[in-house]
Amino acid sequence: MTEAEGVEAPPPIEVEEFLTWLRLERGRAVSTVEAYRRDLRAWSEYLRSIGRAVVAVTEDDIVDWLHALRSSDLAPSTVKRRIVAVRSLHRFLAEESVVDVDAGAEVTPPPVARGLPKALTEDQVGGLLDAVVGDDPVARRDRAVLETLYGTGIRISELVGMSLRDLDLHDGYLRVIGKGDKERIVPVLGQANDALARWLEVDGRGAMIPKRWRRRDDEAAIFLNQRGGRLGRQGVWLMVKAYGASAGIGDLLTPHVLRHSCATHLLDHGADIRAVQELLGHASIGTTQVYTKISAERLVDAWRHAHPRAGCPRSG
Repeated sequence: MTEAEGVEAPPPIEVEEFLTWLRLERGRAVSTVEAYRRDLRAWSEYLRSIGRAVVAVTEDDIVDWLHALRSSDLAPSTVKRRIVAVRSLHRFLAEESVVDVDAGAEVTPPPVARGLPKALTEDQVGGLLDAVVGDDPVARRDRAVLETLYGTGIRISELVGMSLRDLDLHDGYLRVIGKGDKERIVPVLGQANDALARWLEVDGRGAMIPKRWRRRDDEAAIFLNQRGGRLGRQGVWLMVKAYGASAGIGDLLTPHVLRHSCATHLLDHGADIRAVQELLGHASIGTTQVYTKISAERLVDAWRHAHPRAGCPRSG
């Protein structure tokens, strides 16, 4: 069948070689490679429409496509992702000496406005933590996980990577290995400290210790799953979503939302932004400043709903 009969033309061989390189040489996940494939299929179709071969692409071709994408109904994030995919393809072709010049080297992907992170209200956080009932080992662990995520603002990857040697409940601090293997010290105090102490008792974590550790790393883990292994990201994700559903906020809640909520509530109550930056492990203060906007908007919203003069009509 021909293209006119509804069959998509295969991608150029150069695109297939790039995708194979991503999968085999770079070890990219199947889902990532398929995302690249979709974006590069759109690029290939555009090149066919203008009669241009992949190896003959110029910088102007990429810029023209960028303008066409920005004029379409595509989301800005989709436009940026497609341009990033095209730049990666043409950088690969240049590095492999398939072409002499990297056509995308000087093309800058369009910026995407950063959305404001969602944050729970303090009442919603209270309802979430109250959703953990009982004092059995699983309940103790789950309560400690939720209290730690909210009380410290650490990332889910940081939480599941924690080991016993990283935690000092007596002095109230936690050593965290964040992005880029950067280490930081995070205070773990108040109810998070209490919940962790309860979990680490013999009737908590001790009850989940297996007769034989499957991996040495499991023995060092703070949080264990019910098989006695290190609790993983998926386990934490499912746990958080389950308690969110019980608290009636399942559609709002992810582990990262608890991090956002920690930062927002600290700023709401007067914490210094530099301290919050250090707590969260942000490399740039600009990342943390997003939360100041959230706090300001929450303050305005509270004023509009509570101040007796908020609805006062203007005099004529």
